[in-house]
Amino acid sequence: MAKNFEIELRGPLSSDAFNRLNDFLSKNGVLKEKRNRILIDYSTFLPDQGIKERTKDIRLRVTNKKPEIIIKVGNWGGSDHREELSVFAEEGSFDTLVKSFHVLGYSKGVLCVRNSSIYTYKDIEFAVVEVPGHSYYFEAEKIVNSEPEKEEALHDIHAVCAELGLHFFDDANFFTYIETLNKEANEIFDFKNYTEGYFKARFDL
Repeated sequence: MAKNFEIELRGPLSSDAFNRLNDFLSKNGVLKEKRNRILIDYSTFLPDQGIKERTKDIRLRVTNKKPEIIIKVGNWGGSDHREELSVFAEEGSFDTLVKSFHVLGYSKGVLCVRNSSIYTYKDIEFAVVEVPGHSYYFEAEKIVNSEPEKEEALHDIHAVCAELGLHFFDDANFFTYIETLNKEANEIFDFKNYTEGYFKARFDL
């Protein structure tokens, strides 16, 4: 079975750059969808994982009310070359997934809210992301199926982003940004405080 490798680079956007990029991609690319996403990142609190050290990214997320178990394997940072594993669940089952993960030992994570516009432009998927009430960033991604395709995809992303005047996070700046989000925008989710139907009641999931 072929593996899916996610080649993804990220960079910061000012408010003006966020608007300009959305405007450019809406005119010159193809809008795939708008995404309203809630996620719980469990890896931050796992032994030997955390923020900078992680090689396993274990999350539950729900995008436009579609729940998903998502695991990414490999180092992360300003740019990623990771294997992605994903399983979708029945709509309305997010609370059940959260309870199931608790039984499996995943009880504490970082709760994040993200709103994104997803475009394709020159065979690259761009996510233009808003962290509500806080900041903006972009992700540029290609999915490849083999090791030899990774470098070609990385070259393509660099070339197109240079054309658009976009700049990437290096690892140090990316980790600093994540730490800032965790302090200022994200929340800590701890199952010991969970009440039945919490995500349904709060987010209508």
